[in-house]
Amino acid sequence: MPDHIYVYPEYLTGASRAGGRRVPKGMLVPREVTLEELLATAQKLGFEAEIETKHYPRDFFEERGRLKVKKAKGTTKTALLRRLAQAVVASRGTA
Repeated sequence: MPDHIYVYPEYLTGASRAGGRRVPKGMLVPREVTLEELLATAQKLGFEAEIETKHYPRDFFEERGRLKVKKAKGTTKTALLRRLAQAVVASRGTA
């Protein structure tokens, strides 16, 4: 079992599930999120994370990158994505 979780910005900002969104519509981050913003948010939440330069599989022609987050005991990918989305929205002061 891998010891890390990959997070692409599209997971939090995609307009539809087909577009890559992995969080419920109500938790959607309203504007584009940068990898640096995701990195800072993950670190504030207590996760070890780093930025990797990789292609998102659904948009393989654009090299946007992804976040590699070390798994914390008992944290699932879904829980991590929801926490990140909530924290990004809260840090921006938007609802």
